[in-house]
Amino acid sequence: MSRELTLPRKDGSLFTYVPGNGPSYDVPSGKPRSRTAFAAAHVVCDPLADTDPLHQSRIDWNATMQYRHYLWSLGFSVAEAMDTAQRGMGLTWQHAKELISHSIEEARAVGGHIACGAGTDQLTPGAQVTLDDVEAAYEEQCSFIEAKGGQIILMASRALAACARRPDDYERVYGKILRQVSRPVILHWLGDMFDPALKGYWGYEDVDAAMTVCLRIIRTHRDKVDGIKISLLDAEKEITMRRLLPENVKMYTGDDFHYPALIRGDEHGYSHALLGIFDAIAPAAAAALHALDEGDTNRYDAIMESTVPLSRHIFQKPTYAYKTGIVFLAYLNGHQSHFRMIGGAEGARSVVHLSEIFVLADQAGLLRDPELASERMRLVLALAGIR
Repeated sequence: MSRELTLPRKDGSLFTYVPGNGPSYDVPSGKPRSRTAFAAAHVVCDPLADTDPLHQSRIDWNATMQYRHYLWSLGFSVAEAMDTAQRGMGLTWQHAKELISHSIEEARAVGGHIACGAGTDQLTPGAQVTLDDVEAAYEEQCSFIEAKGGQIILMASRALAACARRPDDYERVYGKILRQVSRPVILHWLGDMFDPALKGYWGYEDVDAAMTVCLRIIRTHRDKVDGIKISLLDAEKEITMRRLLPENVKMYTGDDFHYPALIRGDEHGYSHALLGIFDAIAPAAAAALHALDEGDTNRYDAIMESTVPLSRHIFQKPTYAYKTGIVFLAYLNGHQSHFRMIGGAEGARSVVHLSEIFVLADQAGLLRDPELASERMRLVLALAGIR
């Protein structure tokens, strides 16, 4: 079948595009040595489930676990039940519990590294929710993950953002949880561009003031904090915070715009990674990280920088819709047989947006089988009336 496609532009015109020949880099085996790299993994829904997709989507457990095995095979750690898995945007706590259980079991079977998101999403934010309720919700989820043998990623809480009245409330809640955990956790500071309900987290809308509160919590409980992931899409703020962290606490970049330079680092240090985009660019990121291990920064830069236009496109505003692009690329690359998502989120991006993902993924060498990807792109285009 021909690879030639007719794709739409933003102005409504059409153009002809022929993809290249696939990846131009080798994907090594084994974990990267110089950086800890988590890929936040997506979830595959069951497209044949006779349920209301907006409220009762079912998960295809086999396909979902297969993708985690794929990530482990490339040397990545898996960040489970995070926002990339549509946590709080279709993936409920009940779903997340089952997902965490399955993934920890699979990780144990293959020696894969995994950390799992603990939040408060069994609560509905509102005037009736108290700090005690938030603490109890965090305790329930943390206890569940630790009982399964998993490491905790302590996710930002919509309920806490809604009921906290001052920075001390964050210090109280996080302090109580951190005193109870049995092993160091990864904190997660998610900016409101990813989740508008988290505006003013840590008690301040000003990032510098919020950072002061967060750093105070980390320093007070440094023995219980493995690291912090910040997703603010502001490289300078991340670097500033990275230099202020206690020596034993890692910075995990969650910046899907500036990750190449942040991971490479500077004379003062570097960031590790906990990124949703690593789900989509896994083979390229693995090759780049191994080049970094070997001290080949030129190759690292060349590979990583080739993925940035794709990442910036996938994470364009509204940023929280990025999951659609992640799942679409997994579909193009044959990791799942369909482009259906929990909550019907496949409709969150336009066919023009999806067409640009196809082009940018091809230019970054991320279409592992261009003929298959072209065939699948053609089906999506046909649904939009483009032939």
